[in-house]
Amino acid sequence: MLTIKPVGRKASAVKYDILTALGAYALSRSKHDQRLVLRLITLITARYNWAHNELAVGQREIARLWSVDERTVKREMAKLRALGWLVVRRQGARGHVTEYRIDRERMLEDTRENWDDVGPDFAFRMQGTPEPEKVIPLPVKGISAAPDLSDTTEWGLAKIILHRDDPATYGSWFAALVRVERAGARLTLAAPTRFHSNYVNTHLTRRLRSACLDSDHMLSDVVVRH
Repeated sequence: MLTIKPVGRKASAVKYDILTALGAYALSRSKHDQRLVLRLITLITARYNWAHNELAVGQREIARLWSVDERTVKREMAKLRALGWLVVRRQGARGHVTEYRIDRERMLEDTRENWDDVGPDFAFRMQGTPEPEKVIPLPVKGISAAPDLSDTTEWGLAKIILHRDDPATYGSWFAALVRVERAGARLTLAAPTRFHSNYVNTHLTRRLRSACLDSDHMLSDVVVRH
């Protein structure tokens, strides 16, 4: 996994990526976990020193920020320490608040499974690999550039529309999609690879659905899977 350091020219983007990973993770969990992560995100944005990896704020101030009592603060901070996301750097003493550091690597490792929920471009970036939008679309080998005009299914008609509007994109991404099934108002298509389906779902969904709707007004949903 890429070691992400929120410093330098791209620091702002890295910070947003970390917060996005936390948000995606929280939204896939229970309401109690969501609240815990929301409180952490709020604490990070308000009081965390990114450059020095330092969080030094008193329980009373945190309680006011979270609109809770100090007992709740103690309980929530203990949960974050148990996750390994917060690590005590210096225990508080008279006149000094407890100082924490955030284990960003542990935090990102725990949220990794939700990176794809944000999008393949986000997942590739977090892993330090090239983002999909930087890939130059090339026609899929073995796929005819022109659609089969004898195919009168809703997908066959949609392919004609897609080819007419943009032959290059059709040859690169739409021609390889195969009709799997039609269930009511939902049309399911299959892509040859996971990357292919991810790219279509991330960058070409609006164009795909528009063409399918033009071919059959009874359609309301188009699913592309691998």
